[in-house]
Amino acid sequence: MVNKSLHNPVYFEEIVHRISLLTENTPQRWGKMNVSQMLRHCDFVLQVALGEIELSRINILFEAIGIITRIEMQIFNNGIPRNMPTFQKLIINFECDFDESKTNLLNTLKDFRAASENKDLPDRHRLFGKMTEKDWGFLEYKHLDHHLKQFNV
Repeated sequence: MVNKSLHNPVYFEEIVHRISLLTENTPQRWGKMNVSQMLRHCDFVLQVALGEIELSRINILFEAIGIITRIEMQIFNNGIPRNMPTFQKLIINFECDFDESKTNLLNTLKDFRAASENKDLPDRHRLFGKMTEKDWGFLEYKHLDHHLKQFNV
């Protein structure tokens, strides 16, 4: 099975296409976020990779679990589990404008692609530890895929 990544133009365009299929009324299959909140959440997660949002430090035990999870996801090509805990800064529990959230996510995706091509992504993540460009592309794809599946696209 192929480890899909946002670095690959085919999978990048797949994600963009799937985002384009969402409407303001797309129902979620699980979770608490509506589609507008999910789009904003995914935008914020990509902003972490761009250094625009800084996550708070976590307990070393949680980072160790995060590193093991990253490695396990890469080896077995697993997805992200449903209802996985997230950093407080990335929780979107307020109303969001659908069109604005969608546009912002698509723009941030382009910024991520440019940063990746320029080898300008961080070398660490608060939860997943040491990161390579390859790690970022894989994990960001998995995160977006998880939430798009949440909305059946």
